[in-house]
Amino acid sequence: MISLSSHGDVTRLEMSSRRSRLIGYSVNAYLVRGVLVDTGFPSIGAEFARFVAERRPRGVLLTHVHEDHAGNVALASRLGLPVGAAPATLDELRRVGPIGFYRRYTWGSMPPVDIGGSEPFADESLSLIATPGHSPDHHAVWDAETRTIFGGDLFLGVRVRVARADEDPRALVASLRAAAALQPARLFDAHRGPVRDPATTLTAKADWLEETIAAVERLAAEGLDDTAVRRAVLGREEMAGYFSLGDYSRTNFVRAVRRRSV
Repeated sequence: MISLSSHGDVTRLEMSSRRSRLIGYSVNAYLVRGVLVDTGFPSIGAEFARFVAERRPRGVLLTHVHEDHAGNVALASRLGLPVGAAPATLDELRRVGPIGFYRRYTWGSMPPVDIGGSEPFADESLSLIATPGHSPDHHAVWDAETRTIFGGDLFLGVRVRVARADEDPRALVASLRAAAALQPARLFDAHRGPVRDPATTLTAKADWLEETIAAVERLAAEGLDDTAVRRAVLGREEMAGYFSLGDYSRTNFVRAVRRRSV
């Protein structure tokens, strides 16, 4: 299912499936200046194709390689849409491998994709800004004229206590502060939708992350193991941690901090 809503010059595509709704997840793509930011997930491919046929975007810009954002990139290419992304994302698309059950269940699997062709799609009004942390290849899309940032998974929420295996909380802090320094007037998040007071909110997340990283480091230096640190700093594991068999969990947040402390 794709639900459309208008936010001035931006059209929000909120995408969900029966399975994703069952566990409380949806993801947003955005149409701005005739360009589609992200493509949604594989399980919604038929609806995505109908949207493309009706609205005929000029092209696609991807924030990162994860299947809930780039899951229909092969379909978009087959439908004639030029695709743009950072070189790291294009490289990752060619090397997409198997994913865990919880991701397959929620979003569906995407195959490796080689966009090919000449230069990747680009638009002079929209810039890709490196914002690593959530993933190494993560980029936000910046509209300088309207001071609008399409953040992908840069934000997600101020106090996000779970992490994936390849996340880097310290890099995320730097990315959040860089995005806040742009003084955006609008922030469109891939899972939260429009976010109020973007600069203040991005800074609040960066501040909370720094404090939490410091708490994890302090307890780790005292000799506590990952589980004990998680309990003390982040609390009990939440359902996502169990459903993902630990791949998207509070314990992984602790491990991500400790891994980059050595």
